[in-house]
Amino acid sequence: MSVLWAPWRMEYILSDPSSGECIFCPGQDRDRDEERLVLHVGDMSMVMMNRYPYNNGHLLVAPVRHAPDLDPLGADEKLDLLEMVQSSIEALRGVMNPEGFNVGMNLGRVAGAGVEAHMHFHIVPRWNGDTNFMTVLGEVRVVPEHIRATYLKLLPFFQAIGESGGNR
Repeated sequence: MSVLWAPWRMEYILSDPSSGECIFCPGQDRDRDEERLVLHVGDMSMVMMNRYPYNNGHLLVAPVRHAPDLDPLGADEKLDLLEMVQSSIEALRGVMNPEGFNVGMNLGRVAGAGVEAHMHFHIVPRWNGDTNFMTVLGEVRVVPEHIRATYLKLLPFFQAIGESGGNR
């Protein structure tokens, strides 16, 4: 028998989907940022860790404004969003030394969007060999570091962005 221990999923399983709270809408209360795995909230974009990552260090970058795709966003918001994607890649390079990245977004349910109403980029760091026998034979992805430990390693980089008043 195979056992995969993932106690952090229980919060998701027991959560109330009718609460109406969008995971990407940061609101004004910064007291819950660590609990929500939010690394940065700027004027136009935000960064948070994916609670159910494809790989260690999987980040999500979203506009602060609740928008289902890029169309409602102004040029300044789109630029800020892409600059935050770049800053996030730089943070991951500095902290985790990945050999590459998958960066993209899923727009619409049929495209795989888990949260359709608020568009977001996925940034997944990659290393040679990160698709190993566990993934191929066991259809199980191994995330080698606890998500909270990764959060605490990345947080100083994003705090510095906030202190500088920009994304870079």
